[in-house]
Amino acid sequence: MLLASGAGRRFGGNKLLAQVDGVPLIRRAMAAVPPVLFARAAVCSPYPQILALAEAGGYLALRNGRAQEGISASVRLGLAAMEDLDGVLFAVCDQPFLTTESIKRLLNAFKESKNAICALSWQGRRGNPAVFPADLFPELAALTGDVGGGAVIRRLPERLILVEAASPRELADVDTSEDLEQ
Repeated sequence: MLLASGAGRRFGGNKLLAQVDGVPLIRRAMAAVPPVLFARAAVCSPYPQILALAEAGGYLALRNGRAQEGISASVRLGLAAMEDLDGVLFAVCDQPFLTTESIKRLLNAFKESKNAICALSWQGRRGNPAVFPADLFPELAALTGDVGGGAVIRRLPERLILVEAASPRELADVDTSEDLEQ
């Protein structure tokens, strides 16, 4: 599930249409996390243009009418559409250099150990995205405010498996317009 609901306050607006190497961040995210890898793939966003792109790309477009509540609103909305699955991958849309190869490694790690939370990392440092098993859906659905799955991971570190990214660049995210320039 791609989380595309952020207000982009530090960026100065909806950053998902900002381009890196001529490609908008949302399209880069959809290319890195293609729906063909999943039983069901969704994009959560309050932005009609983002939802239209998601739908055209084969994703379930979930309108987040509560985005102002923070990350937890996207998590709850997405989980409601995925509750019958064995697990859910949560990915943000502002990591322009994330690769499909790393996503596949992350999914394979989850398939090998379905009870674990699997997260992409670099040199032992956890990043995004992460896959959560179904038994943690109720805990994820109970999150409130601007809190995401990281809170669940911090509570259950013994269940975490880190999956090394191909490079540290994959974990870099865009928060400001200056980040785009780098």
